[in-house]
Amino acid sequence: MCIRDSFPELALLDAPPQDIPLDIIYEDRWIVAVNKPPNMVVHPSRGHQTGTLVNALAHHFEHLSEVSGPLRAGIVHRLDRDTSGVILVVKDDRVHEEIARQFEQRNVQKEYLAVCEGRLELDSDLIDLPIGRHRRNRLKMAVGGLKARTAQTVYEVAERPGNFSVVRCFPRTGRTHQIRVHFHALRHPIVADALYGRRGRLYESDLTGREHQPDEAPLISRQALHARRLTIEHPVRGGRLTFEAPAPEDIRRLLDALREHGAYS
Repeated sequence: MCIRDSFPELALLDAPPQDIPLDIIYEDRWIVAVNKPPNMVVHPSRGHQTGTLVNALAHHFEHLSEVSGPLRAGIVHRLDRDTSGVILVVKDDRVHEEIARQFEQRNVQKEYLAVCEGRLELDSDLIDLPIGRHRRNRLKMAVGGLKARTAQTVYEVAERPGNFSVVRCFPRTGRTHQIRVHFHALRHPIVADALYGRRGRLYESDLTGREHQPDEAPLISRQALHARRLTIEHPVRGGRLTFEAPAPEDIRRLLDALREHGAYS
């Protein structure tokens, strides 16, 4: 006789410190601005218990706000795993509440750099489409999905190299996957967005029309989306602060190739 049983997975209680390098843009007694690399999850979850930004923060800083609990210590907003760029971290609980209020009241200004498939027709526009959970795929969000909430993204086209559009995005709301879902809805998905786009990576051979070689390295293998700027009101000292992160190597490499080769075949 064989007896089988199963036990629930133990809940995560905290995020152990890990010596993971951080690119710190700004730091004072109350806040820290970090340039998050791609392929880094912001906080631990069932599938990502280590190697997260919170694990790195726990190693580098003695005190972090605990308003959101130990698994999200210091975290007041988030970026997708493969979205790079500026993320704000808070050291003090009172300051955390003030920063959170600025996000809730939409007093925080955010700018993203995105590279989209195809040539956007308008030079600028407001995308005003509600976003909710996808009705069939729990990993995805969708326009008009379950419990959809207002979502607004303003964009400006910076350039159109070949059959692509380089876009500055200014989200007015902060829904999950908002920019990615909005441009998917316009039928101009973010380049190399495996979840919402037509492909999960882009090669130089896709631009030149030559045959793809097995050893060819991709220009980019994650969504071409970067949180470029974040502006807040300093919660203690007052005055506006803007944090900026330069585009990472893979996006710069992608832009160089698009400008050189133009449209793909």
